[in-house]
Amino acid sequence: MANLTELKGNWNEIKGKLKQQFAILTDDDLLLADGKQDELMGRLQQKLGKTKEEIQTLISGL
Repeated sequence: MANLTELKGNWNEIKGKLKQQFAILTDDDLLLADGKQDELMGRLQQKLGKTKEEIQTLISGL
């Protein structure tokens, strides 16, 4: 996955693409707050039924 600074810089674009691809996701699900990256990853794993590695690959591919 891209480093955290790069991810934060592109987060609005990535968030939009994730919401297009997975309509089940809400803005609250995709909240990227400082120190809460693990919580975000857990929410995505739970909502999408994917592993952490699958989610990292998915985000990297956007």
